[in-house]
Amino acid sequence: MIEDYETIDEFLTRHAGDVEEAVRKAAAQEIMPRWRRLADDEVDQKSGPHDLVTDADRQAELHLTEALRLLMPGSEVVGEEAVHDNPASYEAIRGDAPVWIVDPVDGTRQFVRGETGFCTLVALARHGTVLASWTYAPAQDRFATARRGRGAFLDGVRLHAGPPEPGRDLRVATSHPDYTTDDQKRALLGLRVPGVAPRPCGSAGLEYLDIALGRVDATAFSWEAAWDHAAGILLVEEAGGIHLARDGEPFRITGGNDLPFTTARDAATARQVAALLAGEPA
Repeated sequence: MIEDYETIDEFLTRHAGDVEEAVRKAAAQEIMPRWRRLADDEVDQKSGPHDLVTDADRQAELHLTEALRLLMPGSEVVGEEAVHDNPASYEAIRGDAPVWIVDPVDGTRQFVRGETGFCTLVALARHGTVLASWTYAPAQDRFATARRGRGAFLDGVRLHAGPPEPGRDLRVATSHPDYTTDDQKRALLGLRVPGVAPRPCGSAGLEYLDIALGRVDATAFSWEAAWDHAAGILLVEEAGGIHLARDGEPFRITGGNDLPFTTARDAATARQVAALLAGEPA
């Protein structure tokens, strides 16, 4: 049983590569053999036509759940599909045990359409703090990792997001309208000002990776599901970015955030986007 952060740090020193291998193996065995080969009966809707689940999601999550628990006895797993079946299992994020946060296929719509813009997300957290993350885009052969205080990397190359280029419109990926309340829709309208270029997001995990790479400047997301955000916000933090809710407080994976929230490649951009979401002048 993991007892404290120092022990988790030791675990990560020994086993971060084993976690990466588990993610790669889940993708190789459960996701990629189904990519562009899905039968109709392997795709279901959850809450609506934009909220899909496939056999790849289910089987990859089961694969990762078993592998990660074996790597760290006593840890919990919060996976998107398991929480859909048992919402109470989400509470493990707020518990005392280390918790693996898993999105087996982030960007399921893109996966179903046969596109390459999907990824597998795994984060390790405790007491609401994300300590390490793994982001794997198997169809693009890209693997990003982050470890708190140790940096963010894409295929072994360290990431530094840096500030946006002066004089260019801010590129901001935003929530799909289907996942916003009326209040959140009004908040997102605050981004429709000169100097900001909002657009609908794709896979959240890959949007975060593009922020860490400096290809996207910020996000404005209206939902809190930790499996979509935990891996990415650490990746961006370790590349030099920050995240802020609409009230100016950092985003909490345990919930209770003033939404929408933003994650941005630098502090000035995050403050600007958060202010616009709050209805304040840029």
